[in-house]
Amino acid sequence: MQLGPKGTEAVEPWVSDYYQSKKVIVTGGAGFIGSHVVEMLVKTGARVTVPVRPTTDTAFLASVRPDIEVVECDLFEPEKVASLMKHQEVVLHLAAAKGGGIAHSMEHHGSLFRDNMLSFIHVLDAARRHSAAKFLVVSSACVYPREVQIPIVEEDGFKDVPEPTNAGYGWSKRMEEYLAIAYADEYAMNVGIVRPFNAYGPRDDFFRAKNHVIPGLITRLFRGENPLVVWGTGRQTRSFLYVTDFARGVLMAGARTDVRGPLNLCSEEEISIGKLAQTIVAISGMSVEVTLDLSKPDGQPRRAGNGRQAKETIAFEARVPLVEGLKKTIGWYRLEKDRRHVSP
Repeated sequence: MQLGPKGTEAVEPWVSDYYQSKKVIVTGGAGFIGSHVVEMLVKTGARVTVPVRPTTDTAFLASVRPDIEVVECDLFEPEKVASLMKHQEVVLHLAAAKGGGIAHSMEHHGSLFRDNMLSFIHVLDAARRHSAAKFLVVSSACVYPREVQIPIVEEDGFKDVPEPTNAGYGWSKRMEEYLAIAYADEYAMNVGIVRPFNAYGPRDDFFRAKNHVIPGLITRLFRGENPLVVWGTGRQTRSFLYVTDFARGVLMAGARTDVRGPLNLCSEEEISIGKLAQTIVAISGMSVEVTLDLSKPDGQPRRAGNGRQAKETIAFEARVPLVEGLKKTIGWYRLEKDRRHVSP
């Protein structure tokens, strides 16, 4: 795996030293974020295990497949999870029910909550039973309420209720955090929690019917949508985190056994969705207008994180500026679209 400019995919030496030769499980390790985490772990010399379902596509792990163990294990089956966890030292729990933007979340509050909680309970309890040295909860900025101070601080993660358009997902992530802390207090488990903000980048779900805002805008643009439609007022803002920054943050938090968190993993850049759409069009070089569909919801009015605690406790800062990350993402999509023979 080649490093980006200024080593954007390189982990700090102290992180590499921590993981070297350790047995590490990465749930969700074949997916969008998880595959990047696994690639970084392999570079540290960690002994990585990735549990997958029989139907899981492992193409994103192709470059490191000889260096890792891929094990068939459905996280909804507790006995299989318990067997998998034997002798493991670090658990990085990235597995999560598939989101897909506002529309998908609004239609699946119950199943998103159920699927996240069932798999999480099985993994957490197996880690407890087999005395894993570290368990990292990869939570989400979806835990935060609609009305919240900006930039968002970690203390507001259990204030009021999660943003209604992603309530099922947000509540499940809150409960994962709660249960992890409760297990830490009752069973002396060493847990950590990170709350990433709006991930994007190569390997995101571009080829699904419903996906997140960046892959949604990019795919519709390249399919010829003109004008390109933005849901809501376009004034809603987000702080987007490039996938390699996300992965680095996960490894950094997992390597600090003295830090519980929660910690926001975020970029300091905040952009409106309307401006985001215009930026994507500009990068593409296409002549396309951007229009608004005011009948659709904005979702949370503003979502931009305060990264001070992560910077102070684990020295995490985002390295990839949004425009650079969008260029990389669009470039990957173009190549992947051709590889999959997707037209136009």
